[in-house]
Amino acid sequence: MGFEALVVDKDAEGKTHAAVRRLEVDDLPAGEVTVAVHYSTVNYKDGLCIGPGAGLVRKYPHVPGVDFAGIVEDSSDPRYAPGDAVVLTGWRVGEAHWGGYAQKARVRADWLVPLPEGLTLRQAMAIGTAGFTAMLAVIALEEHGLAPGHGPVLVTGAAGGVGSVAVAVLARLGHEVAAVTGRPETEGYLRGLGASRIVPREEIAEAIARPMESETWAGCIDAVGGTVLARVTKQLKYRCSVAAVGNAGGLDVPLSVIPLLLRGVNILGIDSVLQPFENRIRAWGRLTRDLDLDMLEGMVRSATLADLPGLGRDILKGRVQGRVVVDVAGT
Repeated sequence: MGFEALVVDKDAEGKTHAAVRRLEVDDLPAGEVTVAVHYSTVNYKDGLCIGPGAGLVRKYPHVPGVDFAGIVEDSSDPRYAPGDAVVLTGWRVGEAHWGGYAQKARVRADWLVPLPEGLTLRQAMAIGTAGFTAMLAVIALEEHGLAPGHGPVLVTGAAGGVGSVAVAVLARLGHEVAAVTGRPETEGYLRGLGASRIVPREEIAEAIARPMESETWAGCIDAVGGTVLARVTKQLKYRCSVAAVGNAGGLDVPLSVIPLLLRGVNILGIDSVLQPFENRIRAWGRLTRDLDLDMLEGMVRSATLADLPGLGRDILKGRVQGRVVVDVAGT
């Protein structure tokens, strides 16, 4: 039986084109578990894979979508049976392996987790890789000493997917949250998530020559990288940490080693792609407890497969606020 999918192909001139097409089950790649996909979402990587590929896509034609949530249809692995509700994030699905922008997906059983108790399939994708990454960052900061009352926690790229969930979770945990944004029109949205302070992006994006600045932040979740990450390290309090989750502002970090040596500052790299099963279960469990699901709904906009080419372009230009849930089954 055929199904709908967003398929990206590359022409003879090397240009990529994305369109919704009809595929057959036999077109799916190898894997132990076949899933009827209900929902997916839109991440920065998805924008790259829908568009230029950026070296992430190995072979065309390709089905992007780094996340999905759905119901198992067939499984040769005893851990999953038809009817089980499952979630997938990471594992280079949607990049090197066909992903969730299709009504059916076939993947390795090792890549799946059971739908967390207390979440619907739609809520799981409202969280998605972005929320999962945000929670991993919060856990890493806590493991390096962050606790409520230590001072303000900075979140860069705060109106994006990772940033929105990070602001909401940190505020719910009792932290004072400072949200960095380059879009003044998002101030009301960010304050609604729990940010107590809005920091214009230009205040922290400019490179400065001084090796250190005044101790300001008790921690930071940084989705920007580049000059912003370098600047944050100069403003962290003694023995405090920044969790680096993204590179929307650039790959190169003009970093001074002085804050690391004289203040014991830590830069914590957060990988959400290859996390082991136990860490995934822990992070999803924390999300069901520490994220207000009613507030989560306020971050969400709905989309269809047909909307994805435009959304892919928008997210690369920083025009997507909060979370996008793609109703794959209803397309």
